Amino acid sequence: MSVQQARRLRKGATDAEKRLWSRLRNRQIGNLKFRRQHPFGNRVVDLSGEEAKLAIELDGSGHLTGRGQTSDLDREIELYEKGIRVLRFYNHDIFSNLEGVLDAIIYAVDPERSLWP
Repeated sequence: MSVQQARRLRKGATDAEKRLWSRLRNRQIGNLKFRRQHPFGNRVVDLSGEEAKLAIELDGSGHLTGRGQTSDLDREIELYEKGIRVLRFYNHDIFSNLEGVLDAIIYAVDPERSLWP
């Protein structure tokens, strides 16, 4: 994946990506640095926390199809083999429970700082 393709994806971000990004940018959550539409080999993840080796994928309805699920699984396996953990959230979650999504991200990085028991 080229840098130009990643830039194009950033410019065409979904509303869910924009909303989550507005809360993750500038180390607002757990002092973690995130990047948008970050390439890993020939894959691009929606959001990447390189320090935490974490990829965040936001999924719309296309990911519910058999083809979408197969593609997602292939992507996750490839990223896991590179030591990258993947968190997936549906776009709906970003709009209905953003604080819960943010806490899930914190929990994945450092369970001690999470609000979850």
